[in-house]
Amino acid sequence: MPMAIAISPNTFMAEAAADEALVQFLYRAPIGLIQTTLDGTIILINPMSAQLLMPLAVDGALDNLFEVLKTVAPGLRNLANANAQPGDIVCDALPLQVRQLGATRGEPLFLGLHMMRLDDTTLMACVTDISVVVQRAQQRLQARLHGQKRVDALTSLPNRTAVLERMHRALSRAQDEPAYDFALMLVNADRFERINVTLGHATGDEVLCLMGRRVGAAAHELGASLASGTSSPMAARLGADEFVLFLDMLEGSVLAAVDAADRLVSMLQEPYAIGEQTVHLSASVGLVTGKGCSGNAEELLELASLAMRDAKRAGGARRVVFESEMMDRARQLGDLELGLRTALSGGQLCTEYQPIVALADGSVVGMEALVRWRHPQRGMVMPAEFIAVAEASGLIRELGDWIINDTCRQLVVWRALLGDRAPRTVSVNLSRAQLADRKIVERVANALEASGLPAACLQLEITESLAAQDTAVQARLSELRGLGLTLALDDFGTGYSSLSSLHELPVDVIKIDRSFVTPIETSAHHRVLIEAIVHIARSLGMVTVAEGIETAGQAALLRTLGCDKGQGYFYARPMAAERATSWLRGDGATISHHVPVPAT
Repeated sequence: MPMAIAISPNTFMAEAAADEALVQFLYRAPIGLIQTTLDGTIILINPMSAQLLMPLAVDGALDNLFEVLKTVAPGLRNLANANAQPGDIVCDALPLQVRQLGATRGEPLFLGLHMMRLDDTTLMACVTDISVVVQRAQQRLQARLHGQKRVDALTSLPNRTAVLERMHRALSRAQDEPAYDFALMLVNADRFERINVTLGHATGDEVLCLMGRRVGAAAHELGASLASGTSSPMAARLGADEFVLFLDMLEGSVLAAVDAADRLVSMLQEPYAIGEQTVHLSASVGLVTGKGCSGNAEELLELASLAMRDAKRAGGARRVVFESEMMDRARQLGDLELGLRTALSGGQLCTEYQPIVALADGSVVGMEALVRWRHPQRGMVMPAEFIAVAEASGLIRELGDWIINDTCRQLVVWRALLGDRAPRTVSVNLSRAQLADRKIVERVANALEASGLPAACLQLEITESLAAQDTAVQARLSELRGLGLTLALDDFGTGYSSLSSLHELPVDVIKIDRSFVTPIETSAHHRVLIEAIVHIARSLGMVTVAEGIETAGQAALLRTLGCDKGQGYFYARPMAAERATSWLRGDGATISHHVPVPAT
């Protein structure tokens, strides 16, 4: 018979106490504990689990854990089946977002689920409320993202957003504290695009990083020199090749800010060492102080930008302090831009033509086209006033197309109307912005095709400084020559090239600047210079044209020195197309009697 096992009362009572303690632990545990079968049927669940899972339970039924969690953990059943060995971890801290709102916080509830395979028949799960943990993680992420949104990725300096925030605080403070002042310096690299074009964008980025460090060093230096207790100056990058230096609570007068801006210009002008290369770059700085400024941070940046653009127009590598007159000029330029848009579409533009003659016999060999704007209120507006506006506003492409097309059509008309009396060529000036247009060759080719003018009858004129700019520009000039037209170097003697470098330029004609021609009758020095230009140009197969001829003596001397062609008031002033037609016919004796009419 089986042996009877005697259990003492003390042992029984101890086991009962242990069971009661376990029940109390499960009941009071601050985490959810759940035991299920392999198919998810709940065998044991404590009150905390029920509380945490109830928002997910359909009709409040907590019968099967997989069914309860299927909306937030749809793959849990398959995951449990895949971990078939006792002791396998099914999931560890799996985050679950409960879509319903929590009853106490009114916020989404986040749960963390741990589950393991207990034995061949049972799964054990633990559920915890991780809402606070998730919330803190999200806050840290948001703070990190907010910080990233305020930092420039290339230079690690504060970015435009951070600058605007700082300026907004400064403007608010200036309204409350009459003694408070600040200064904003807007820094823009001079001709930075040439670095990207000639050395590549990678080198350009390295230069920008070094430039940013120098602006930061200037901020640090100024921070050390300002009175104690002031906020640190801010160095930032707005974007592209623009930086900002902001001085908070500037001590003293505007002269202190001017001195700081001058020091910044000097620092930025020092050569930049990039690997084995030495890059030379300067910067223009626009300075505006807080005194008397109204408006918001964006408007203040625009004021500094106006001053910076004035610095560039003055040649760059300098600082300019904002003055109210700059805003007036900016408004005038804005009005001019609006008017130019109207002019392009409203037929207000016209072309005038100035003859180019052969100095040997005075015959007309060409016409230079000069665009004019018949403004309804201002009268005739010259190119010097609106070409820069067209370039800055992007209208230069449309304006350039109009000039080239109009000029080509006019020569076709002259050739049909006048025969041998028609000019052999027409000349059109190209601006820097036009030559920078990658489609300029295509545009010129289209104008020639549309008008039916042979390419050899068109001459494009570029300034000396533009032709000598860089290899990319010269390559584009060579493409234009490939169309069959001729290229003229305008205003020779005022730019960067020299007689020794003429052979490097892809041009056919040298136009000698009027500054050489005007004193020729009294200056032997200028006669020698012109003779040298003519000699070298001829040795290179180039034609020479003297500009600005105003007297018979100048014309005679230029002819003696071997110059090929000339133009100027001595022959004729620029004329509208109809008047030029009469002049070419020989009906214009009152306009000029200096030029013999070519024989038919």
